[in-house]
Amino acid sequence: MAKALADDYEIHAFDWPGYGLSSRPAVDRFSYAPRDYARVLDRYIGKAGIDTSKLTIYATDIGALPALLLAVEKPEIARTMIVGDFAPFNRPQFMYPSLQSLKEGPSMEEVRASLNGNRDEILENTFTRGLPKEAHFEVAPEFKSDMSQGWTQGEMTTADAFSHYYSHFTRDQDHFESQLTRLKTVVKVVWGEQDLYINKGMGLEFAEKVHAELSLLSGTGHFPHLQNPKLAIDEVRAAFS
Repeated sequence: MAKALADDYEIHAFDWPGYGLSSRPAVDRFSYAPRDYARVLDRYIGKAGIDTSKLTIYATDIGALPALLLAVEKPEIARTMIVGDFAPFNRPQFMYPSLQSLKEGPSMEEVRASLNGNRDEILENTFTRGLPKEAHFEVAPEFKSDMSQGWTQGEMTTADAFSHYYSHFTRDQDHFESQLTRLKTVVKVVWGEQDLYINKGMGLEFAEKVHAELSLLSGTGHFPHLQNPKLAIDEVRAAFS
């Protein structure tokens, strides 16, 4: 997406703390909660000198709630936001069971250990899980290699950071839902119709509550930007038109 858009726009893409080759501070300094990532995004935008009046933020999965939490506090943080395939509200009925298990009870550590013990399977199958065989797609080997190399930095793995995020998730979901009336930034919702991890019902409810335009992408799962980058690129371009 970045390469395709860079001819016409200034593109910023970065690893959240805990992922890729970014820093992984101790949890007593950084809890890896959505609200922590909202502060990282805010500081990044300021440090990079981005003109927020011209900024479109494209955020999916665990990146979307932090962006929206920031928009609640700073409506001027972006011209538009495109979000999708995430969990803005605490709705267990729309969540993949293992993700829901990361949020609560004694199963948390068990699921975290399972994630840490199955890196190769996760990198091989996560992106197409739940899709019919004819809808499977190839993930760029460079992308998989980056994820594999960045899985562990110091003593923390990607799965650890993911687990810490989810341990605070319900609190930040509830806060966001309680503040919905403060969300003034223009939001577009783009959702994979066949998303296994976060059912499209979540997207429908969110779009209705914030009066946002919704695009359901037929035949697409949880990772539209990987499965059909052109659709995601077109959505970004449309945000500037």
